[in-house]
Amino acid sequence: MHQATVAWAETETEAGRTGGGQMGILTDDMKRLVDGQKLAFHATVCPDGSPNLSPKGSTRVWDDDHLFFADICSPQTITNIRAGSLVEVNVVDPFVRKGYRFKGRAVIHEPGEAVFAEGIERMRADGSKLTGRVTAIVMIEVQDAAPLVSPAYDDGTTTETEMLETQRARFARLHERQVGR
Repeated sequence: MHQATVAWAETETEAGRTGGGQMGILTDDMKRLVDGQKLAFHATVCPDGSPNLSPKGSTRVWDDDHLFFADICSPQTITNIRAGSLVEVNVVDPFVRKGYRFKGRAVIHEPGEAVFAEGIERMRADGSKLTGRVTAIVMIEVQDAAPLVSPAYDDGTTTETEMLETQRARFARLHERQVGR
């Protein structure tokens, strides 16, 4: 499992990433997972200090250091980001129960901005049918990235193949119950 972590920093320069040819924080495996899953859970902090957790099916990789999502119906998340909240994004493959967490600052890009237009085009190219409902593109500068791994792997007795088989069977049972309704 790849791991990439940088110290929490206010800017890319403080984190040692100045664009001088250094590798970005997002590994190929992280990009594969984010772009493959698309569904991610975004956590922000409300002005009163309470947590806000919001699933976002539009989460994508922008480049080696940034993730983005479309604001389609995220009023509290947007309010929290405007108030200065940092963002944590969790993406997990539910079948192998492994994934990554990403932390960073977010910037909201609205219609008329180049980033908004490019985000919409990226979504269209990926087959999204929701681009007409997007009110903003939110860009997250990933300043910290770390693996998320189920405790089921902790003692070394569970393999990824076994976990995959167990979870496939579990999801099949859940699907059968849904179909039977």
